[in-house]
Order: sequence, then structure tokens, then C-alpha cells
Amino acid sequence: MALSTRSRAIVLSILILCLSFSAGFVRGQDAAAADATDRLQSPALVAAAIADSYVRLAPEPMGPRSYPLGINPLTGLPYPNEEAQDRRNLIVKISNWPPKVRPQSGVNQADLVYEYEAEGGVTRFAAIYRNNAPEKVGSVRSARLIDIELISMYAALLAYSGTSGPIHEIYRNASFRSLLLSPSFGDDCPKAGFCRDNSLIGRGYEHTLFADTRKLWELASARNINIGYRALGFTFALQPDAGGDVAADIYTNWYNRTDIRWQYEPTSGRYLRFADGVAHVDAADDSQLWADNLIFLQVAHYPRPDLFTPGSLDESYEVALRNQGRAYVMREGNFYRGYWRRFSANRGEALSLVYGNEEPIMLKPGRSWVTVMRSLDPVIVRETRGDIGDTIAVGG
Repeated sequence: MALSTRSRAIVLSILILCLSFSAGFVRGQDAAAADATDRLQSPALVAAAIADSYVRLAPEPMGPRSYPLGINPLTGLPYPNEEAQDRRNLIVKISNWPPKVRPQSGVNQADLVYEYEAEGGVTRFAAIYRNNAPEKVGSVRSARLIDIELISMYAALLAYSGTSGPIHEIYRNASFRSLLLSPSFGDDCPKAGFCRDNSLIGRGYEHTLFADTRKLWELASARNINIGYRALGFTFALQPDAGGDVAADIYTNWYNRTDIRWQYEPTSGRYLRFADGVAHVDAADDSQLWADNLIFLQVAHYPRPDLFTPGSLDESYEVALRNQGRAYVMREGNFYRGYWRRFSANRGEALSLVYGNEEPIMLKPGRSWVTVMRSLDPVIVRETRGDIGDTIAVGG
């Protein structure tokens, strides 16, 4: 007998709880079931188990406003344990320039990564953690104006090394001051986990600071701000939307200072990242940086002459992640064109992805990489994988 939508949603929630590999989610199950869940150690296995539930139950997509019990809205996958479910989203600022800062550490353990222009074609990562708690993330670098938007969008803590004088004054007097974790405010190595790796001094002193996310969450708990708020906006479904174009190779050149390429790997169902013609890897385990979903956003960038002298070395632009703009989305080798929307500045109101008819764009349950750009014109999408050493001179 066919189940109603409400019944299917209830059954799905129960199955997801049973499939989670944390003992906290299998209380009341027999020993055999507990042993089975313990073996679900990888996101791929968890995703496969969820996929089986989707196929049999044919549920409605998850999000953008409602998610089943135990599901992380950042990924559309179960929280691995109750600790992850209960803690707050944590943003860590990670350097990506100059090339000698690579490989970075702990990037592949983030649930969601934002990449944006720090200045002059130099990009930086804002990696958001919830499911995983890596001991070494970085190198940790400074914050920008865009991070004010991300704190609000993801109801998040922000961990960073420092920032320019004008932005520091904004942060110091802001309503979100308590959510900031930084050596700039006295959060040091033993207390907050911001520690130097002196073996990397050859990169430059400013590139030797790393963060321990466990310590950061402990500090947030001590300050009574480690609250498990959820950030709403993404919509997930096991099956990709129909009508997409082929996206096997995605290339972007940032003002001819650095170029990024993502290539779809059908065996894993993931996109793999290359930077400046070589595989971009994570120093934590030498794995190549990867994502299940690639999201490119066209967002207006505004100068702030009230804060910075135009052309100054510390000049930072306001990145207006508000209202709407064009968006590209890639998943499982498919390419979709649409729009991003964010009409509320309320805590936890992250952006949504939609088509022109306002229907949501379905993301694959898993990790997403969001690239924020002034224009989408430099994003070159190809149907076949090209030579990773190829470069294309474009503005962007």
C-alpha cells in the first residue's frame, strides 16, 4: 500500500536515525544493528544507505525550509553524532594565496566551503564545520567584510587570525562580537587552539597559524554560545534535476593571478579540484580537494571609501550577499543555470538556489563548494575533461 507524504517523511526520519553511525542514534536497537551502523564510517557509505531509503520511499525533497530529524541542512546528510548536532556552525578563514600556502589542512572535512576574492584576484576560503571536528585547520588568515554576512547566514561562530584596522573596529563594536574567535581578542594557543606550526616558517610567519576546531567549540561552550542553530536554504534530492547540460570540466581564471579547475570523476561522483595546473590536495591526508556540488554566484562588489583609501593594500570590498543574482550549479556531471536568493538578514537565513520559475535547484546530499564572483563570465564549462595544465586568459 502506498504511503502518504506525511507517512513517508516520518518513516524516512526513522530510517535515517537508524542508519547513522553514531551510537547515540541507535539507542534501543539490538546489538547486531548497532554493529552494522558502526561500520558506516564514510560519507559515501552513509549516502548510499540514505539513497536506498530514498529509492524505496520516494520522499519529497529536503529543504529549503524543513529537514528531517537528524539531518544537517548544510549537507542533507545525517549528523554523525549528537555532539555534531548540538554544536554551532563554525567558520574558519583559510589562506589560499600565495601558492606556497598549499596544501592547506582540514579543508576536506568542512561541510561547506565559500571561496571569494580577498583582494586583487587573490582568493580565500571560509570553511564551515559542523559534522567533523578536525584538530588542524589552516593556515588561518584574516577576516573580511563578507564574513559579516556569513555569520548571519549560517548562525555561525567565526575563527580568524586578525583583520585590517577598519574592519577590526566594526567587529569590536558589533552585536556579533561574542561570536568572534581570534587572537585579535586574546584567544591564544592553549585556550582557543590557535597555534603556530613552526615547521612551516618557510611559508612566512603569517601562514603558520592553525586552528583546532575542538578547542574552538570548547571555548564557545565555556562562553555559552555553542548553540546548535540550523541554517536554512539548500534543497537536496537524490536524483538530479532533468534538463541540465553536461559539466565535466569547469575552469576559472582569477585575473590571470591564479586559475582553478574542477573535473568530474564519475567513479566517485565527485568534482576534484586543481589549482595552477596541479592537483590541489589536503595536507591532512593527501587527498585531493573535492565537492559533491559546485555553486558559482554572481554577487555585486562595492568599494567602501568610508573605510578604506581606494587602492590601499588593505582595501576590502563589501560583497552584497543580499537580494538575488545569477547562479551556476553543477552536480554529478550536470550543469544548471539559475539564481540565488537571500531576502532576509535573520539568523540562519542562508541563501537558496532557484530556477527562473522559482522552483528550487536540487543539490546532491553531500559537500558543496560555493565560489563568489563579480561575474560568471570567467566560468568556462566543458563537456569533456581537458588537460589540467591548460590555462585560458580571461578577466574575472
